[in-house]
Amino acid sequence: MTDNPKNFGIIGVAGYIAVRHLHAIKETGNNLLASLDRFDSVGRIDSYFPESDFFVEFERFDRHFDKLKRTGTKIDYVSICSPNYLHDSHIRFALRHHADAICEKPIVLNPWNIDALTEIEKETSNKIFTVLQLRLHPKLIELREKIRNGPKDKIYDIDLTYITSRGNWYNISWKGDISKSGGVTTNIGIHFFDLITWIFGNAKQNIVHLAEHNKAAGYLELENARVRWFLSLDYDDIPAGIRKAGGRTFRSISVDGEEIEFSEGFTDLHTQTYNEILEGRGFGINEARQSVEIVYNIRNSKPAGLQGDYHPILNSLK
Repeated sequence: MTDNPKNFGIIGVAGYIAVRHLHAIKETGNNLLASLDRFDSVGRIDSYFPESDFFVEFERFDRHFDKLKRTGTKIDYVSICSPNYLHDSHIRFALRHHADAICEKPIVLNPWNIDALTEIEKETSNKIFTVLQLRLHPKLIELREKIRNGPKDKIYDIDLTYITSRGNWYNISWKGDISKSGGVTTNIGIHFFDLITWIFGNAKQNIVHLAEHNKAAGYLELENARVRWFLSLDYDDIPAGIRKAGGRTFRSISVDGEEIEFSEGFTDLHTQTYNEILEGRGFGINEARQSVEIVYNIRNSKPAGLQGDYHPILNSLK
């Protein structure tokens, strides 16, 4: 909670992830003055900020911000939960209104967008923050410290597997349009690519072995790790035992054959992210650059096929 509550706006309030932002704004003792979404099924707002003004048209939302400013009410932050391809525009909107931006991943789709936004950030003196909540997970902080305090020249072998099945709706939505979402590696993989580079260092080599509309695999060589990765939206790729138990998601990160367990502890990571931002310690736009570059290069690479050091699950795909 805070003795000096800040005023927030939110773009994309009907989206899946927006409820975590609503919760974080509420839990940190701040105010949501206005929210925007083209879809009007946003009754979730009533549980957090029933007095918030709501708009379905961007132009009226923009005008409302101007009206608030002219009547002496400042919007301090704009939380951005909109589709990936709109993040760049919505960050610019926040900065034009002299508010700091808090943007979900991926912060943008292309590396050059980061360059342009960095210039606008300097011009306006407002800040752009991104949500890298896995960096706040206690188990992952512990792993990073272990690696940083270990042998400096050690190269770790990592297998990263993330399968989270999606229904037919996915391909009809903007998420199924690679020009709008960045594809499967951006949609479900970017936070893992951020995590492993945060722990094991910058990317030195990036090879793609498989690139399909609903799954992808490749090899990343980092400063301190060799990473074989596999990402999928295909229910059939989930291990049979998990499917039999009714599960629709499988997540695994192993380091030198040892499984890293971090399935718990996700509940309040967005609230912690907001606390860090409000205390002046949030993750800035350039901290997202490495993961944006990785997924951009994956998206624009020609798959090499099953050669070299590829993820073992590829041997069992139909």
